[in-house]
Amino acid sequence: MTRVRCAILMVLAAALPAMGSEAKKAEYRGWASLALTNGLVEVQVVPEIGGRVIQFKLGDFEYLWVNADLAGKKPTPDGLGPNGAWLNYGGDKLWPAPQGWSSDQEWPGPPDAVLDGSPHAAAIVEPAGANAAVKLTSLEDKRSGIQFSRVIRVYDGAARVGFDSTMKNISQKVQRWGIWQVTQLSTASRTGEGYNKEIRCYSPTNPKSRYARGYAEMFGLVNNPQFGLVKGPAEGETLFRAHYRRLVGKAGLDNSAGWAATVDGAAGYAFVERFTYFPGKTYPDNASVEFWMSGPGQIVTGTTIADIKEDPIETPYLVESEILSPFAELGPGETYAFHVDWYAARIGGNYPVLDCTPLGVTCVPLLAKAAGGKVLLEGRFGVFYAGRAEGVLLDAAGKECGRFEVKAVV
Repeated sequence: MTRVRCAILMVLAAALPAMGSEAKKAEYRGWASLALTNGLVEVQVVPEIGGRVIQFKLGDFEYLWVNADLAGKKPTPDGLGPNGAWLNYGGDKLWPAPQGWSSDQEWPGPPDAVLDGSPHAAAIVEPAGANAAVKLTSLEDKRSGIQFSRVIRVYDGAARVGFDSTMKNISQKVQRWGIWQVTQLSTASRTGEGYNKEIRCYSPTNPKSRYARGYAEMFGLVNNPQFGLVKGPAEGETLFRAHYRRLVGKAGLDNSAGWAATVDGAAGYAFVERFTYFPGKTYPDNASVEFWMSGPGQIVTGTTIADIKEDPIETPYLVESEILSPFAELGPGETYAFHVDWYAARIGGNYPVLDCTPLGVTCVPLLAKAAGGKVLLEGRFGVFYAGRAEGVLLDAAGKECGRFEVKAVV
């Protein structure tokens, strides 16, 4: 009896007409924006509110949280709200890490009047073609001694956005910081009532983690009921899972796999970030991935206990998916660059993300079943590229012995 193995091969969009990508001036919710589009995804960038990516869409589905009370409002001259409050516009932004309040080697924001609250210089660097792109540059921040810039690009034929972020030492002494990309994803119910109870975040634990459970609780309750572990697709593999339950908390992982995902199970969409992990490097908070759950409860910030209220205005419905670079020690004028990719996929229901490649995510691993003299293949995957999928049959020696089209059922 000949043994047959099966693999799924993604055939990319070469057989489809190229849609092209574009970067142009636009408007989003009353702000002057730069819009990047490619027919699959759309990115709205607002330079004047701290250089934020304020929205990311796959088709008509919006992923990011936007503060409705600040929508369309311009920043104040000092970059702060009343009594020095944080102007939390929402979306995605860059901060220096680590966060802290004990020394000038820690970033005490938010708020931050310069890097977070002040307008960024902006330019369209590639208006059209395979990789349309814009560039943002912050003001020079005297306190941290750094200046941020980043090039944001969309890729033709892909639900993919690339971020090339750069940190420059603008001071006259050595500076040591990490690049911290903070993305606020909406957890509001799509019906407009309360929070979405089907928001879950996933990230693989490090097989050689410094943490006994593979993750650390950084803020909020110890043994926070939102946080836990699930089995991965490989033997002995575990993934961290955060199930949003409207309770404040934060967890960090020394993730070595290089990806993190957030799933809106009610709508059936996944948001994925991919990055490079650098073994042997030191990371802020000893974490490459962090998840913040917005909700009521108590947290400790420095020597202060903060009592967070159950108030959708003060405590919005959101989670933060945060990617951190290793520490970079920079002499005067030196720079450090860090790359992160975003991906988006429709997964068609309330499923976990168990694995991720640059082509897509695995929600239910491929399984072959014998049924009525036939072999039934089942699995659930989300893909990042326009194209078609094929199944390839391989014999025991690895030689191809058959091929068939895989049809999507959503």
